[in-house]
Amino acid sequence: MQYEIRSRGIERAELGAKLLDDGVHFAVFSEHAERIDVCLFDEADREFQRLALPERIGHVWQGFVPHLRPGARYGLRAHGPMDPSQGHRFNSHKLLLDPYATIISGPVTHDASLMASNNRNSEAFMPKAVVPDAGETFDWGDDAPPARPFSQSVVYEAHVKGLTKQHPSIAAEIQGTYDALAHPAMLEHYAALGIKAIELLPIHAFIDDAFLLKRGLRNYWGYNTLSFFAPELRYVGPGGVNGLKQAIKTLHAHGIEVILDVVYNHTAEGGAKGLHLSLKGLDNRSYYRADRADLSVYVNDTGCGNTLNTEHPFVMRMVLDSLRHWVEDFHVDGFRFDLAPVLGREAHGFDCNSGFLRALMQDPVLSKVKLIAEPWDIGPGGYQLGAFPAGFAEWNDRFRDDVRKFWRKDKGSAAGFAGRLAGSADVFDHDGRQTWASINFVTAHDGFTLMDVVRYAKKHNQDNHEGNRDGHNGNYSANFGVEGPTDDADIRVARDRRRRNLFASLLLAQGTPMVLAGDELGQTQRGNNNGYCQDNDLTWLDWASADKAFLSFAQHVIALRAAQPNLRQPIFLHGEPRPQDGLQDILWMAFEGEELDWDNPSFNRFAVHIRRAAAAQPIRNEPDDLVLAINAGSHAASLRLPASTGKAQWSLLLNTAVTLQKHPVSLKSSLTDIAADSVCVFAAQQVGQR
Repeated sequence: MQYEIRSRGIERAELGAKLLDDGVHFAVFSEHAERIDVCLFDEADREFQRLALPERIGHVWQGFVPHLRPGARYGLRAHGPMDPSQGHRFNSHKLLLDPYATIISGPVTHDASLMASNNRNSEAFMPKAVVPDAGETFDWGDDAPPARPFSQSVVYEAHVKGLTKQHPSIAAEIQGTYDALAHPAMLEHYAALGIKAIELLPIHAFIDDAFLLKRGLRNYWGYNTLSFFAPELRYVGPGGVNGLKQAIKTLHAHGIEVILDVVYNHTAEGGAKGLHLSLKGLDNRSYYRADRADLSVYVNDTGCGNTLNTEHPFVMRMVLDSLRHWVEDFHVDGFRFDLAPVLGREAHGFDCNSGFLRALMQDPVLSKVKLIAEPWDIGPGGYQLGAFPAGFAEWNDRFRDDVRKFWRKDKGSAAGFAGRLAGSADVFDHDGRQTWASINFVTAHDGFTLMDVVRYAKKHNQDNHEGNRDGHNGNYSANFGVEGPTDDADIRVARDRRRRNLFASLLLAQGTPMVLAGDELGQTQRGNNNGYCQDNDLTWLDWASADKAFLSFAQHVIALRAAQPNLRQPIFLHGEPRPQDGLQDILWMAFEGEELDWDNPSFNRFAVHIRRAAAAQPIRNEPDDLVLAINAGSHAASLRLPASTGKAQWSLLLNTAVTLQKHPVSLKSSLTDIAADSVCVFAAQQVGQR
């Protein structure tokens, strides 16, 4: 069948392919193209017709194809100058993916024809966009976002495939798929662990890097985006794309939010010698940042060859439209922005009041969801921890480093550790921001797992075939005398205690804790701290070998946090007297016979007495005293607990010196010993209360 194309005269057209009653309307942005063609393909991916978009309104090329129906496959070709010196890289021999495609037919197949430097037709190696069926809707029923405050959340960073690929209770046909995210076995695990939000590594459609395929590897993490609107097909299970929607609906029903890790800083097209897949061919000069002195040179603030130009209004619109698509069509609850300073860059550098950030913060849809920044990129002035606007939370790498340094017994690390424990006020306490703005973590997908932090003193990335040059060198880890696994009982005991101390520090700190999926199981990547290309059992969670003792400990500590409001205070504590009783909201204490000496490089044990902030309302007039005792020294030391508010006695709720303390232990004396290398938590409770 042959189709005609005509003008429809839609002045404010929605971009992409939109199904109307009697056909499909196409609209494509390109400020510098001379012509845009829509190429139609049959189910065998053979092009059978090429239609030039007949109308240009402003910088939007558009046309209406009567009788075209949902499921139709298409691609784009853009005509214009190939003049890199002016920022233009048009090449009509290259089939291009519609940036607004919500469904794509398959993966990219690497071939030399995808390069802009030749005139070979690339259509056989490109996925096709698929016209969506606007009438095909998912039944969301009474789904509603949990809308849980950050201060009440524990975030669980996970990879869709790696999370369930080896789970023994999940059927093989759905292991590693969207469908498995809300499998009953996973729901049981989330509930027992106390997870309130799942942060998924990228699920936007992405491609495998050619250099990885040549090494027999794949892009596992997904930070190589092809399409900002289409879900990645490699995670599709029996439920299709609706399997993702059903998983989100089920997770919501269990009170769990879903946050997407999104990559709007660069695309898979790379730099000048990179691929010609979509944006580069449609309007390179508009979509990507270029060196102002030489428009043929890409600005590379990402380290991936190109940087998206969110200063351009249509590029900003594309990103905002994409974000709204995931909120409105998939009901996601928020986003973690990879290399987020890129999104705040203006001509003069990063600006927390950039056009994009202002647009995001005032958007009626997006301003209501969770927004998390990874606050660094590799460009000039790229480290911006604490600089994002109020309303954003930020990954706090200083928390990771300072906590690891302290428990590794680095000299002079106590003050930094104490600051992180109190919510990193030195970083975030400005412009009305609250403690939850600090996303605290000791491990993440990028770096060692928690088990590897205590097993390896250096990285072991040989499996990545990059000569062990990739990945971070500053891991602040320790091997306790043996690199890797060991049968030495004493070393294993010391490592387990270090893990408990690190995990407890994360959950006891003010701010929003983020747990790396698998840490609760004792997951190891055998010293690889850059598993971005390891789509195998190195990175898939090993459920069969789960460390059940540590899992029980992790469950206990997360439950302790949930039960203690003092650990989840949104307001920064500065030792201010409370108007109701004149008592300080936080008080740092020395051990018996010692002094608080933060400037002493060897200072490594202290306690902190936490009450609810002056602005917080007391809960049922109960005692609100909590003491965290920290001893990173080599021997036990005595701590005298302070007088508690009201008629109450102290109970020991947590002691990392033991594998697991399940029940509170009432103290008969205010003087108590804190074991070496341990964390203890004491709460003042009414006599007889448990």
